[in-house]
Amino acid sequence: METKHILSSFDDDLNKLNNSLLKLGNGALDQFEKCINNFGTQNLEDIEKVVRADKVLDDLDDKVQKYGFEIIALRAPQAADLRRVIVALKIATIFERIGDYSRNISNRTKLLVEMKYTDLPGVNIGKMGQKTQTMLEDVLESYVNQDDKLAVKVRNSDVRIDKMHTQYYLEIVASMQRSKNLAPIGAHLLFIAKNIERVADYVTDIAEQVYFLVNGKVLSDVRPKADETSTRIPD
Repeated sequence: METKHILSSFDDDLNKLNNSLLKLGNGALDQFEKCINNFGTQNLEDIEKVVRADKVLDDLDDKVQKYGFEIIALRAPQAADLRRVIVALKIATIFERIGDYSRNISNRTKLLVEMKYTDLPGVNIGKMGQKTQTMLEDVLESYVNQDDKLAVKVRNSDVRIDKMHTQYYLEIVASMQRSKNLAPIGAHLLFIAKNIERVADYVTDIAEQVYFLVNGKVLSDVRPKADETSTRIPD
């Protein structure tokens, strides 16, 4: 539970920081949702909008960093207040990176559309993206409500994305081996799948920051992982 400070301007500064962070987080969610939808609809105009909008998230991240460091320099926050500011700065950087991945996915989707891409057997990028989007929605909710239990749930759900990434990696490589003509398409799909998997990893990082924010300590157990793309050799 947040406490009021003697100086109301201190509370105003913290609220300004929090509101800017939430705006950045919702923007990152919106961009990721759009890039996944665009992968399915293949609308070039909508894809280009996501690419251009990345600058908005960059500017919001700069604003959060500015507010956070001003609070540290001018207010000298301690204990829970300092933790709140530090967590906000870390999460903001992660949201900005998620925006970068949405842009990268969109750029590759644009190329796939120009190559007249059709689905490969056993590969459902949209499904993987939607599950990652749900994780992002849930972690935002966990931050807003300071719900450490939901944060842990989000963290543990990353295993599903790891397994999907491994499965799609193997399926895409197999398709490329069967037909050399699929190599350019397969290469872009591999990068898109990896980008989505990295977004899920970043969401997990946010979940761990939320847990730290609420409890003042890091999660002690090892983060569950199931991505085998660096150790599995395709048949």
